[in-house]
Amino acid sequence: MSFRLPTLLLAIVLSACTTSGELVDYRETDIATLQARMESGELSAVSLTQFYLDRIEAIDRNGPALNSIIEINPDALAIARSLDVEREQIGSRGPMHGIPVVLKANIDTADRMETTAGSLALKGHRPPQDAFIVQQLRAAGAVILGKANLSEWANFRSTHSSSGWSSIGGQTNNAYDPARNPCGSSSGSAVAVAASLTSVAIGTETNGSIVCPASVNGLVGIKPTLGLVSRSGIIPIAHSQDTAGPMARTVKDAAILLTAITGRDAADPLANHFPAAVPDFALNLSTDALRGARIGVWRGYSGVDNDPRVEVILANTIATLKSLGAEIVDPLEIDTDGMGEAARQVLYYEFKEDLKQYLIASNAPLRSLSEVIAFNEANRDLAMPLFGQERMLEAETKGPLTDPEYLQALADSKRISQNAINDALRTHRLDALIAPSRSPAWMTDHVNGDQSSGVSSSSLAAISGYASVTLPAGDIFGMPVGVSFIGGEFSDAALIRYAYALEQAGYQRQPPEISQ
Repeated sequence: MSFRLPTLLLAIVLSACTTSGELVDYRETDIATLQARMESGELSAVSLTQFYLDRIEAIDRNGPALNSIIEINPDALAIARSLDVEREQIGSRGPMHGIPVVLKANIDTADRMETTAGSLALKGHRPPQDAFIVQQLRAAGAVILGKANLSEWANFRSTHSSSGWSSIGGQTNNAYDPARNPCGSSSGSAVAVAASLTSVAIGTETNGSIVCPASVNGLVGIKPTLGLVSRSGIIPIAHSQDTAGPMARTVKDAAILLTAITGRDAADPLANHFPAAVPDFALNLSTDALRGARIGVWRGYSGVDNDPRVEVILANTIATLKSLGAEIVDPLEIDTDGMGEAARQVLYYEFKEDLKQYLIASNAPLRSLSEVIAFNEANRDLAMPLFGQERMLEAETKGPLTDPEYLQALADSKRISQNAINDALRTHRLDALIAPSRSPAWMTDHVNGDQSSGVSSSSLAAISGYASVTLPAGDIFGMPVGVSFIGGEFSDAALIRYAYALEQAGYQRQPPEISQ
């Protein structure tokens, strides 16, 4: 199914005016090209920001109504204007100077926008300070364009949820077919980038919430090694798995954004684990990066063989890797028995405690999970019209993080997942693993909730805390399917190089018709 805009509306969406009156189109323009045009004076941060604001009005608020943006930053144009003056008078701060960025709505900003995780329970919440990564973005010269809709509470409310739905933002729709689901929980971030409503966006992931929406919306998504990107000032699920990460239309754009948000934050629980040196992830990208690399094909991902069409895409990708000089180890068996159940217990325990700490520290209107649950019950018709809060109720039954059950589950989940990756890499002398990221997007179903085929490879990297990168690898009847490179701890730079080499071999995204 495809959707096309009326001619007049399409003309508005496609273009912005230069100072000479020439109509220009920045839908698929990458960051390096945008910077070159701003340096030459052909483009300003103000005109670029306005271009995206016009597109949001035309196809997110109206037209096909993708519903990916939950809130526009009322100061976006003023920020862009000040950055244009700074560029002219002082010069550029770097590759993110004047580049619009959309943030997932669970990321704190100390401005006129709210931070709600899409929940009516946090309506009106304005934290006292920016999240650390927002401070990093502002310092890099980014324009905070707005906040993206998401699966409410990052999809940790119900076992029957529809990904991309929140009680404040409603249902976000897939950029390639609005009748289909965008996957969660960073659904709005993904759709905003896929439909060219922003240059790049920030998502967050606990288990697949960057990888899945990036895959089904034809994007590059990076799930960084845990601790590489600060988590402070982000509404949490679980500190043992949570991370923010970039979503972009190209590998290099994602790498530029990752570089901008990477930094040691003393307030992050893993501050002492931050690496001594961090590279510029956008440097040293080469089409030859896969030559001599040993890549293991992980055949034990969730839903393996559920969709033969996904297997064809994987087979084609393996053939391309070989043509690029990679050595392939296939099949690769990994023992993850017990990993998933242990991780589920960890998430329930940590959600209760981590959320409480966030709510108190950010001066939120509610101060505990029990208060959130009570709010939802008292406002059931508005807060829970489609599904309940089973996950929250389960989390509320858990005790403190000193409980033996929690400590054992945490130890088990990390041991099983990290040993699985480490042993595979060491035994087979591998540089990375590869697997399909996700099956194609399913139809949004508010009666039954998410109904995918079950194909997913995100849990291994998510639970271990190790790095993964997804990029477009093909499509099924026009619906994108991605593949993921998965590596060891702080293998982020290497995985980005591999993804770039594969991308340059023809694995670029095909833009959705809705954005044309």
